[in-house]
Amino acid sequence: NTSLLLSVLECATPKFGIVLNHPNNSTDVNICFAEKDYENAIKYYTEALELNPANAIYYSNRSLAYLRTECYGYALADATKALEIDKNYIKGYYRRATSNMALGKFKAALKDYETVVRVRPNDKDAKMKYQECNKIVKQKAFERAIASDEIKKSVVDSLDIENMTIEDEYAGPKLEDGKVTLKFMKEMMDWFKDQKKLHRKCAYQILVQVKEVLSKLPSLVEITLKETEKITICGDTHGQFYDLLNIFELNGLPSQTNPYLFNGDFVDRGSFSVEVILTLFGFKLLYPDCFHLLRGNHETDNMNQMYGFEGEVKAKYTAQMFQLFSEVFQWLPLAQCINSKVLVMHGGLFSEDGVTLDDLRKIDRNRQPPDSGPMCDLLWSDPQPQNGRSISKRGVSCQFGPDVTERFLEQNKLDFIVRSHEVKAEGYEVTHSGKCITVFSAPNYCDQMGNKGAYIHLRGSDLKPEFHQFTAVPHPNVKPMAYANTLMQMGMM
Repeated sequence: NTSLLLSVLECATPKFGIVLNHPNNSTDVNICFAEKDYENAIKYYTEALELNPANAIYYSNRSLAYLRTECYGYALADATKALEIDKNYIKGYYRRATSNMALGKFKAALKDYETVVRVRPNDKDAKMKYQECNKIVKQKAFERAIASDEIKKSVVDSLDIENMTIEDEYAGPKLEDGKVTLKFMKEMMDWFKDQKKLHRKCAYQILVQVKEVLSKLPSLVEITLKETEKITICGDTHGQFYDLLNIFELNGLPSQTNPYLFNGDFVDRGSFSVEVILTLFGFKLLYPDCFHLLRGNHETDNMNQMYGFEGEVKAKYTAQMFQLFSEVFQWLPLAQCINSKVLVMHGGLFSEDGVTLDDLRKIDRNRQPPDSGPMCDLLWSDPQPQNGRSISKRGVSCQFGPDVTERFLEQNKLDFIVRSHEVKAEGYEVTHSGKCITVFSAPNYCDQMGNKGAYIHLRGSDLKPEFHQFTAVPHPNVKPMAYANTLMQMGMM
């Protein structure tokens, strides 16, 4: 089959499959990939497709650029379109499989990997991806079978923390009479800074205690700032521990008079997620009424399995400890309302009009997020510049326009929303006529995006957001995604 042969030969061209006959400027698009400028790569391929809409290679390569910018829904659509144009185009199967893996659609991914292995039986990379994906599909089936056979017991029930021994040679921080203190927190952050591991007994103590604290909170936390008070809102931190320390250096440690709200995605991608989350949980225990944490889309099992947190916990501690982290994550609140005027959530607004704050209060959050509905939207949705709603670039939830924001705020008597969930070059972005604010606190995301980080001050007197930007600081030579699933670490063909 000549078409199939050409597809296989095309797969042998440079790793990213960059087209060499781009109708505008092939040099520009190659430079974009080499310099990780994927936004411009998307622009070039979009222009190319306007001139030649039946080119499977252009769709496939734009799919790769979308994968690199985490627009998995768009990546899936482009890979699917490439295969509609040429069902023998092997890279299309690779990229559709990668998109489905990123979305947690493992069975669909496995089917495409099977196709690739059948056509390219000697491709070691394809075989490895197929085997890894197959292992995940079987593991998921096994977990479902166990879940249906018995009521899932908490890890806490199987722990005997009191009798865990702290060895004499351990010289690190310890809880004082089982309690987190400011002294302990300072010692723990210094200990982590030197790349040392907190003793497992201390880690378990923190997790068990923070689970109890979080489980008593509502799904929508409501706080009031007095006129003289301010709160600092931080966005995604994604395992970038040394940048978290920098936030505390710039803005002061959390305290009764210096409250913080961290808006989800504490873990995954960055390779110091354990250090980030134990630090945040420690401060939650120290200042339960002044230090606030909301759940992000990465505080979920599927994301943790793919993007590194599960692997990191298993490497530094045990699989049992990851199971306990999973339990704790399910109790993280989903949204926070400040002075009845500002709503904060990780993702954004809803796939349908009419959602009220009372609906958010009623969400049963102690679970893995569903594929649709208000809980899913709070974790996954994104704003868009045009009115209305559209299919999500991520393949989950939706994108919502300024009119959607305006109606929601008006119905709920709110002034604006603050959300995170997206990398922004300046660390923040103000859209929808000032009614939708994005804040992202992981500078130079994944050691390659070059973005600034930011945090926001809100004062009780006027609730006017004040933006503070910062840049990345050096960290030990441990690459991002060091603990991620091998399918995410390997090239995307």
